[in-house]
Amino acid sequence: MALAGIFLMLFLIFHLATNLLMLAGDGGEAFGRAVEFLKLNPAIKIMEYVLFAGFLIHILLGVALQLQNYRARPVKYHKRLRTETSAFSRFMFHTGVIIFIFLVIHLINFFFVKLGWVAIPGEPGEVADQHDFFGMARIVFTNTWYVIGYIVALIFLGFHLKHAFQSAFQSLGLNHTKYTPAIKVIGTIYAIAISVGFAVIPLYFYFIH
Repeated sequence: MALAGIFLMLFLIFHLATNLLMLAGDGGEAFGRAVEFLKLNPAIKIMEYVLFAGFLIHILLGVALQLQNYRARPVKYHKRLRTETSAFSRFMFHTGVIIFIFLVIHLINFFFVKLGWVAIPGEPGEVADQHDFFGMARIVFTNTWYVIGYIVALIFLGFHLKHAFQSAFQSLGLNHTKYTPAIKVIGTIYAIAISVGFAVIPLYFYFIH
């Protein structure tokens, strides 16, 4: 669970760095070149399968752990005890479900279009082809409710990542009084950077582009 989570967190950095090229102000040229490079790179094709495997492992293990917790304590405590764990650490499964729903919608609007499983959004000619993600973003991020839902999902993602970052190190036995505080700070910075970074993109298309 921890290793799959770390792999996905590293992927988010790469994915965000690529997507931020949409904000270059060049009509998507820099982003288009990056997409073209990724599309023609055979290593990326392999990594797509590895990525989906990582998501699948993370999701299945998350569900399995939650079921295990339910079986371990089928009857709730009569009195809730005070703990040092944050609210979102106790609701990691719930935020995970929200993120999963967001991920499915995100795949439908972008990746599934690339595969040809879903029709290209917008009117004919607005999006060049099924690999024109810049054009797709320009279409989907004009929908007010989609943008609001997208940002709300990213807020939940931020809280999920904040706890996941520290939890992953703890699961790998890397907890220590000396550097655990630093891990918490780095995790918070990472979670904010990822969430805000991705949130800037729909806001850019909605208000500026």
